[in-house]
Amino acid sequence: MGELGKFFSGTVFWSYPHWLRFHIGINRYELYSRHSPVLDALLKDLVNQRITSVAMKSGGTQLKLIMTFQNNGQALFKPMKQTREQETPPDFFYFSDFERHNAEIAAFHLDRILDFRRVPPVAGRLVNMTKEIRDVTRDKKLWRTFFISPANNVCFYGECSYYCSTEHALCGKPDQIEGSLAAFLPDLTLAKRKTWRNPWRRSYHKRKKAEWEVDPDYCDEVKQTPPYDRGSRLLDIMDMTIFDFLMGNMDRHHYETFEKFGNNTFIIHLDNGRGFGKHSHDELSILVPLNQCCRVRKSTFLRLQLLAKEEYQLSVLMEESLLRDRLSPVLIQPHLQAMDRRLRLVLQVLSGCIDKEGYVNVVEEDVVRDSATHRGPRHR
Repeated sequence: MGELGKFFSGTVFWSYPHWLRFHIGINRYELYSRHSPVLDALLKDLVNQRITSVAMKSGGTQLKLIMTFQNNGQALFKPMKQTREQETPPDFFYFSDFERHNAEIAAFHLDRILDFRRVPPVAGRLVNMTKEIRDVTRDKKLWRTFFISPANNVCFYGECSYYCSTEHALCGKPDQIEGSLAAFLPDLTLAKRKTWRNPWRRSYHKRKKAEWEVDPDYCDEVKQTPPYDRGSRLLDIMDMTIFDFLMGNMDRHHYETFEKFGNNTFIIHLDNGRGFGKHSHDELSILVPLNQCCRVRKSTFLRLQLLAKEEYQLSVLMEESLLRDRLSPVLIQPHLQAMDRRLRLVLQVLSGCIDKEGYVNVVEEDVVRDSATHRGPRHR
């Protein structure tokens, strides 16, 4: 049972709903174990549990809905905004790109294949917009945005700071819409999370560059700043960098950790909807942290080498994994092939680092998980 389990008491653990068992299993190293007995059941719940209420999530640039199920579990619903084949328009800035429901699903599967287990469980679901959204919401602001289109389809647009208008309405066929459902993490009153500014955050400005874009020695400064000066946090940033590059996700401005675990814990890989926007372009600027720091966790390095082998090819494993999702195919072939290409680029960067600095100075041993006194390696 995970370290968050102390917050829960009462009946026998196995009688808890799957979402609660998932919460209890969270520990300082991962959201769920490699062979978690509850994960598949929770993914089925996200697809099959009856939706009892719906509300708009406050904040954010695009519409997201909070869905509550019959078993009191909750999930974040991101509706389909574009087809699988549509790429991000070349003139779009990363901060004005659409959030894609299939990217959230694919990110969860990629995170599992990379053996990180830092993305909350996500499943695709076909939702009836009338019965499962409009008829069960108590949010009058959401309810008032429903209408019937000239093509006789049910549509709605909600409220948000981007793409929430009649012109950007979400329309069903005639009232069915795809979406991703991401399982909620424990309530903040039980497991408070801390938000951190990503050191390699982009400027989110049309002309201004961030410091890391103009200073090639920027990582030296980061490595002298807590919490990156000791422990595993810098290595977690490198993991997140690789994860984002494989997806083509440029939108990682902040990240979160569980506060109760202090600085010696993993980064939660939340909000991955802006990944998988372009299969025809590899955004090399995402790899700058890896290029500048030349550090990687040994388990990550070994996993990447394995996934580059023909018999364990990343694209093949992703395709097989995504077949389990209700909305399969989740990614078109060009996106799957792009991941293989990007994986080779990551390994090229690491090979260059090793040639320059030596294996022992680039590839760092993993923290021993069961040692209460082990703080992890200091960064050079």
